[in-house]
Amino acid sequence: MTTQASGGGLAGELPEQAPGIDISVKQLLPLAGEVSPERAWDGALADLESRALDVAVIPSDAIPARFERRCILEEDFVIAMRQGHTFARDPTLKRFCAMSHCVVSHSGDSHGFVDQHLAQLGHTRRVALTVPNFMFALAVVAETDLICALPRRLVSLHSAKFGIVGRDPPLALPRFRLNGVAPRVAMMDSGVAWLFRLLEGTVASDTAARTQSVRTKVSGRSPRESSKKR
Repeated sequence: MTTQASGGGLAGELPEQAPGIDISVKQLLPLAGEVSPERAWDGALADLESRALDVAVIPSDAIPARFERRCILEEDFVIAMRQGHTFARDPTLKRFCAMSHCVVSHSGDSHGFVDQHLAQLGHTRRVALTVPNFMFALAVVAETDLICALPRRLVSLHSAKFGIVGRDPPLALPRFRLNGVAPRVAMMDSGVAWLFRLLEGTVASDTAARTQSVRTKVSGRSPRESSKKR
């Protein structure tokens, strides 16, 4: 089976639920130069219909009706930076615009969605570096003074490993949704339907666990300590 997913949790579930199943994870990219959200993921949809992929995870709601589409994760962005960064103490819009930024861009184009929202407010920023993926961006912000808008869950997951922190952005940025997608006809295959359900359940469970972890950190005591005080 082949799937595109963010999948540490999925890999952890497989030895228990299906020890004989092998999974291939493939990075999916929007079509180069395509600006229409309705057509950006046509390549991935074509791979699904040809059964080159079994399940795809796509950040778009523009999915044709012949596909099964289920939201597996809703996410927003935080501004990521190294621990001790001065911006963390005063994350204002003025200082945000004055910072040097890292942008994740598959094409190398430095103008992203943050710049569009800044332009609506009459502001600009300096993009000092573009990188091709989120993991590269994490490594960059951990070792430099660059800041970067990254998915909240990604930053939470890797903050301790990379020594980074996240702050809410000083301007309104859009949320995005990751949808699990498979051809409706392929969902008649019990193996594909099982993989789809496993992907949904794994992401939901992992998200709930991380939410509880964040609440515990904010409260300043562990669940065990909390139970002792009841």
